[in-house]
Amino acid sequence: MSFLSLRERICEGAAAQSLSLTDSQADLLTRYVELLAKWNKAYNLTAVRDPLEMVSRHILDSLSIAPFMEGGYLMDVGSGPGLPGIPMAILNPKKQFTLLDSNGKKTRFMTQAKTELGLANVTVANCRVESFEAEQPFDVIMSRAFSSLVDMINGTRHLIREDGKFLAMKGLFPEQELVDLKQTRPEISMLESHALDVPGCEAQRHLVILKADV
Repeated sequence: MSFLSLRERICEGAAAQSLSLTDSQADLLTRYVELLAKWNKAYNLTAVRDPLEMVSRHILDSLSIAPFMEGGYLMDVGSGPGLPGIPMAILNPKKQFTLLDSNGKKTRFMTQAKTELGLANVTVANCRVESFEAEQPFDVIMSRAFSSLVDMINGTRHLIREDGKFLAMKGLFPEQELVDLKQTRPEISMLESHALDVPGCEAQRHLVILKADV
């Protein structure tokens, strides 16, 4: 799959999501896919092998939450190879993103991607979220297929500002997880939820936005 073909597919998918990419953003997202595909052959960073499938399963899926990036200090917890954090950082160069994962080979890849793509607004952290200490509270903490809602809140509650938001990307709508969350952490409530439309992805995708009652 050529660079131009991947780039065209990314731009088409973004347009279908009502996102207008600059030439630079389209180039960076395409280079990120190529870099991920290259490293994936040796380090098994994702089960998705085909670069074209990476576009829909990873890039366009990440772009689906672009309208919900608030504030200037955001965290992607359990980022894996940088999803959705790196695509969000490319789209929001004036916002600061911290990408955290406990897997060393995945954080090494993210550090390489940050360097090669020139992403000055990205900080990569290799540790467990429970032991991570932030310089300042985050405005938004996001996760994509990271853990249950209860585990996400328990792990990151100390890192978010008082009126901050948790963004959890899920497949099926997590009804039971929300029940468990209400029983375990009654101070956390669902602010809103959205069914996500990801071009090229037939599976259900949802975004659940949570906040602490203050």
